[in-house]
Amino acid sequence: MSQILHRLDIFLLKGEVKVKLYVVLMLVVLPFALRAHGDSISLARHFRWHLVGTPVPPDSCDSARLEKKAFWRASAETVGFNIGLWAFDRYVQKGHYAYISFNTIKENFKHGFEWDDDHLSTNMFAHPYNGSLFYNAGRSNGFNFWQSELFAIGGSAMWEMFMECEYPSTNDIIATPVGGAAIGEVLYRASDLVLDDRTTGGKRFGRELAAFIISPMRGFTRIVTGRAWERRATTGRRFGTPPISVSLSVGSRMLVFQDDDKLAKAGGALRIGIEYGDRFAASTKAPYDYFSFIMELNAMKTQPLLSRVEIIGRLLSCSLVDTHKCGLSVGMYQHFDYFDSDTISSKPVQGVLKPCVVPYKLGTPASVGGGAMFRYNVSPRWAFDAYVHANAVILGGVLSDYYRQYHRNYNWSSGFSFKFGLNCNFGDRLSINLSDNMYRLYTWGGYDYDVDWSLTPEGGPTNVQGDASNAWFNHLELRADYRLWKRLYATVGLDWYYRKTSYERFMWVEGESWGTNMPIIWSHQAGVNLMLTYVF
Repeated sequence: MSQILHRLDIFLLKGEVKVKLYVVLMLVVLPFALRAHGDSISLARHFRWHLVGTPVPPDSCDSARLEKKAFWRASAETVGFNIGLWAFDRYVQKGHYAYISFNTIKENFKHGFEWDDDHLSTNMFAHPYNGSLFYNAGRSNGFNFWQSELFAIGGSAMWEMFMECEYPSTNDIIATPVGGAAIGEVLYRASDLVLDDRTTGGKRFGRELAAFIISPMRGFTRIVTGRAWERRATTGRRFGTPPISVSLSVGSRMLVFQDDDKLAKAGGALRIGIEYGDRFAASTKAPYDYFSFIMELNAMKTQPLLSRVEIIGRLLSCSLVDTHKCGLSVGMYQHFDYFDSDTISSKPVQGVLKPCVVPYKLGTPASVGGGAMFRYNVSPRWAFDAYVHANAVILGGVLSDYYRQYHRNYNWSSGFSFKFGLNCNFGDRLSINLSDNMYRLYTWGGYDYDVDWSLTPEGGPTNVQGDASNAWFNHLELRADYRLWKRLYATVGLDWYYRKTSYERFMWVEGESWGTNMPIIWSHQAGVNLMLTYVF
């Protein structure tokens, strides 16, 4: 029981509950909030079902007003958030890491950065989400995408060096600002769609509340500046109303763990998908004028609540072909990927150092590359579009079969990835989507297994990336949507996760006298989704 309570305490201290509650709240609010600002219209050019509202360009007065920079206010919000979060951790949660002093700060600068051992969800999602708040302190005070990234870097550096008695984290100083920019820009633009300065009363309060939930730092800035209740003749949106499609899917999910005699588990599932902007727009240098966003949640005893987050944000693009029948564009894109699963069974797998009972874990909070988008109208009722991306993964993490320290069971890594996708629309009834994400990740700073870590003061390795290894990770997904009534669709989804990790040294089997030389271990998991999808 004491071990269970200790794990729960650490869980609460690291803030994962707060982030997961926020995720659930945002998923409830976001689709309905975006739906509130316009009537749906048919979407012909984008090969999606519907647009949330009729596209409207931004008002020049709104753009000029919202692009006025307020450096000191943005800086104060960044610093103030860090101090407020530290005070909560120190005096409410009494987290051991929040007991700071001048000596701990001095020691942080003296020791320098090292790799940390927090949960995948903490390092790959919670920290980037915190980075999105720093980022939106700048974005909400008139700064552009690139300038706001500096606030994310500054806020992250302040926290790492000053606000914790733990040594500053190498992975956090990368994942927090870079992943924070991806999440932050998505939330900032989503909140922009909700706001309408022409409204008053209960309708205005509802919009402001929804915008605050979606982008808390922007909501706070609007309260501080008085914009939250100021009535104007224009909407007050920085980007007007771009083309946007939102879908919400609710249903069941069944998982089949291929490495354990095809053991099956089932539960509830929820998914939200957003496509913002025109993927085939003319040449642009405005980051995130187009992006796609996918988030999935599980209601399954053996699985984490948050199982998937994918963001693809266009940084710049050039249109090569743009006709009524055909379109082709190329550009640079930022990617944020998060895939998480958990133990399905405790049944050991023969010949594995640690039983491979977790199918996969992967995060790439810092990834960028080139991509191409293609569309073709076969006939007035049949069309398809496709995409391909090749990316450099600056920072990633992938499940380890061997490394177990504190909360970490994954290896820090870098490498590359490829993404492919094909969407086919058959009239207004049937849509079929096929996509495949492939990742190749390398961990170059491996754990030293020749050291007896039990004799060290920490009782375990510190400042290591994990096991010296390289891994393939692949996610293949097939999805079909059939229209039942108006904007309600029946959805059938099939997905397959595959991981193969090659280790580069002799590995000892825990509690045994034998080991295995340079093992290669793989795991598979298949999933079936049966859902109802509503397109807003």
